[in-house]
Amino acid sequence: MRKRPYLTIADCRAIVENPLAREKQPDGRIRHWGELRLPNEEKGRILRVVTLEDGQTLHNAFLDRNFRKAK
Repeated sequence: MRKRPYLTIADCRAIVENPLAREKQPDGRIRHWGELRLPNEEKGRILRVVTLEDGQTLHNAFLDRNFRKAK
């Protein structure tokens, strides 16, 4: 996570284990969204974690400003 030093593997694993939403991509990868509270921030932010087809191997993770909870 050298591009995003504020993220940890533990944060990503927590999102994968208990996501707010989950979606399978056409290429087989799985997107997981969850709330993350960064240090020195009062409000939580949404983190998108992308795993490979096995649902375990982390591929990418980043803050997602466009996520909207389903109503």
